[in-house]
Amino acid sequence: MEKIVISSTRNSRISEVLELKEKSRERRAKGLIVVEGLREIMMALSAGYSIDTLFAYENLGGFERFKAIHDLPKRVCTVSADVFAKMAYRENSDGLLALIPLHNLKLKEVRLSKKPFVIILESVEKPGNLGAILRTADAAKVDAVVICDPLTDLYNPNVIRSSIGCIFMQQVVACSSQDALQWLRIKGIKAFAAELEAAQCYHETDFTQSSAIIMGTEAEGLSDFWLQEADARIKIPMRGKIDSLNVSVSTAILTFEAMRQRGF
Repeated sequence: MEKIVISSTRNSRISEVLELKEKSRERRAKGLIVVEGLREIMMALSAGYSIDTLFAYENLGGFERFKAIHDLPKRVCTVSADVFAKMAYRENSDGLLALIPLHNLKLKEVRLSKKPFVIILESVEKPGNLGAILRTADAAKVDAVVICDPLTDLYNPNVIRSSIGCIFMQQVVACSSQDALQWLRIKGIKAFAAELEAAQCYHETDFTQSSAIIMGTEAEGLSDFWLQEADARIKIPMRGKIDSLNVSVSTAILTFEAMRQRGF
């Protein structure tokens, strides 16, 4: 094991972490993502990810807990309080941060159950919404989450934080809407587009068959592509004055209706 002590915020390794944390192009170029927190790191490891470099501010306790439950990776950097504060992106951190090699799952690699249920998101742009949807996907054990034409990086640190590491426990794929539709057709999965003006209510929809819910943004909704190509359009009835729900809330409602129909 290589153990390195870092006390300067100008150290080249710290500069690399900051670039990876802030720039999606750096994450893509180097194939590394930044994961902070023992829980999130352990979820990544349990899902088959590995650690390239582990950074630890030992006074906060995360490092000792990590050593108690897992072997140390080949490269460990212990850092000062100032250095860790520079790298950290969460409040109340446990002093643990890792660089983890990126996994880019492809549609053809997705494993499906006999009657799959899939969440498809079009042009999702808010990391917090994506993270919340990934938590729903984990809670419901959906087969996959497909992000079509994403406007946010799937491995943005804020997505990892808001998903509390659930992004590592899901089959998550980024692709074009055209590729997603073709994949649904090949797999025999019926596409249900969520749309405010639809005639069919979500609770009157048969989700016991192989199903995918297609969710758009709150501001724009779904594109004409999905509204035209979906097998059916469904809605969540709105009784109040507002005309839309947060996309993560809407996704949770539809997903757990499907799970209810399937007997959980």
